[in-house]
Amino acid sequence: MTVTHATTTRDALANQIDALVNTGAGTAVLRIRQSTTAVVNFNLQNPAFGDASSGVITLNGVPIVANAVAAGAAVDNFQLLDRGGAVVLSGSVTATGGGGDIEVTNTNIASGQECSLESLTYTAPA
Repeated sequence: MTVTHATTTRDALANQIDALVNTGAGTAVLRIRQSTTAVVNFNLQNPAFGDASSGVITLNGVPIVANAVAAGAAVDNFQLLDRGGAVVLSGSVTATGGGGDIEVTNTNIASGQECSLESLTYTAPA
């Protein structure tokens, strides 16, 4: 039998991710990277996400605009950092339609280029 989570459990898990992101004294960040190099850092609101519904939390304050801090010819991963700079979760980045956890319209980013984060959701496992 496959393990499943009740909706209330999924909501608690998703809300806990938000609580972890909001931990610390600085600013939570969504960092888009090429391998281990930070390309774009999006500063997040506090709280970063709204309350969970059916195990899903949605990023507050979007769109968020930031300038690239480095060039990235093939951005491929992201990190979600708490307000103290610790990694809470990470995942894949692909071009739109590529099936990544985050999909972007341009994976070839120039240093200083303005980038926009339009939306982000996290879904707790079912």
